[in-house]
Amino acid sequence: MHFFRLIAVLLFAGHSSAAGPEFWANEWPNTDFNNTSVNSWVEVLSGGPSKDGIPAIDAPSFVLANEGNNFSSLEPVITVEIPGETPRAYPIRYLIWHEIVNDQVGDIPIAVTFCPLCNSGIVFDRRTAEGVLSFGVSGKLRNSDMIMYDRETESWWQQAIGEAIVGELTGTELQSLPSWMESWEKFTARNPDGLVVAQPDYSRAYGSNPYVSYDSSYRPFLYSGEFPPHDIPALARVVRVGDSAWPLSRIATEGVVQESDITISWEAGQASALDAGSLGQGRDVGNIRVRNNLGEDVAHDVMFAFVFHAFWPDGNWMLGPS
Repeated sequence: MHFFRLIAVLLFAGHSSAAGPEFWANEWPNTDFNNTSVNSWVEVLSGGPSKDGIPAIDAPSFVLANEGNNFSSLEPVITVEIPGETPRAYPIRYLIWHEIVNDQVGDIPIAVTFCPLCNSGIVFDRRTAEGVLSFGVSGKLRNSDMIMYDRETESWWQQAIGEAIVGELTGTELQSLPSWMESWEKFTARNPDGLVVAQPDYSRAYGSNPYVSYDSSYRPFLYSGEFPPHDIPALARVVRVGDSAWPLSRIATEGVVQESDITISWEAGQASALDAGSLGQGRDVGNIRVRNNLGEDVAHDVMFAFVFHAFWPDGNWMLGPS
């Protein structure tokens, strides 16, 4: 039985339910639930695993990209290219099982995050006015999106928006850094001397997809909110920049879209991580790059449409000419 189906069985067996802050406080005694921006606690659910049941990776080891790694050419990685530092690839084959990597690139402490239920891959600067934070997986979801927590104050953070929503740091926002998801083949072609995260020392089926056929589902897992407008399927991918979203289907059709002072380009050759049983065998969803008028990479996310609508209900849908 696939991983997310197993969780569903447990949930419907009564092991999880929506609950208010009084309930969660029993599990999280160090979290200040009196300080929160959550208005509807019905949106907060347990995803099945408990706190750190999905273990984040801290201070990962790296190997050279050209050292004969056995990755499939089209399987996705999250790329981080910080000027003056060796480019790094964070394979989704690891992130799909760990969801957060706490790392340091040069002088910048970063958190590389991936929420499989939302297809949301975002890299954050871990520096805040309150100090450098490190993040773990809470095991909780809101609108199907991962709730992270910081180990310093045990505040809860919404991954999709990079903001603390419960606890001492409520309202604090993390800075998103330019990064992008691309195929292993594209990363190595551009960065043959780049670095890639070494296989973590956990017993996981790395390279396999525990969410088989998820991104062709009609309804998202553990989501009860509104569906997107404009007849856009809930699990259609969109490119989010700020509070605007471009349907990936439009970008793929046009190849290049220049709007709102940015250029979004699409190129074939990246497998969906949430389709086939093997990450490198999923259908081709293509590679996206987002740049500004100076040719600089822009922080963005390629997420499912329902996530954008849930967290940006008044956001701009960039549908193109009528």
